[in-house]
Amino acid sequence: MDIGDKRIGIAVSDPFNTYALPLETYNRKNLKTDLKKICDTVKDKLITAIVCGLPVNFDGTESIQTAKARFFIEKLKEATCLPVFEEDERCTSVEAEETLISQGKSRQERKLYVDSLAACSILEGFLNQRNKKK
Repeated sequence: MDIGDKRIGIAVSDPFNTYALPLETYNRKNLKTDLKKICDTVKDKLITAIVCGLPVNFDGTESIQTAKARFFIEKLKEATCLPVFEEDERCTSVEAEETLISQGKSRQERKLYVDSLAACSILEGFLNQRNKKK
């Protein structure tokens, strides 16, 4: 997941955990509603673990967004009882935006897809690291 103040980008992996697919961009409401949405997605998609992007500054130091993401991650762990992993998300939104621009998407279209595409990059990074260790 790409956790933002306004939206959460959601991506899922294939059953063999080899690649990631963008699922949706969810417009945030409030903490309770957001967690329910994620829990419903977990049940619907039979998700067994969650990977959340952790926003850090370019130099690797933590920011206000890092603290906000960690707070949400802790609440997510409580709500889902699933393992939740953190993955560095530096540049994923920028890369997603550039991809959508290169595809000729309008600003409005990019707004709809950028977060789920960023979540896809976050998940791919996690899966690549995990598969290298095997």
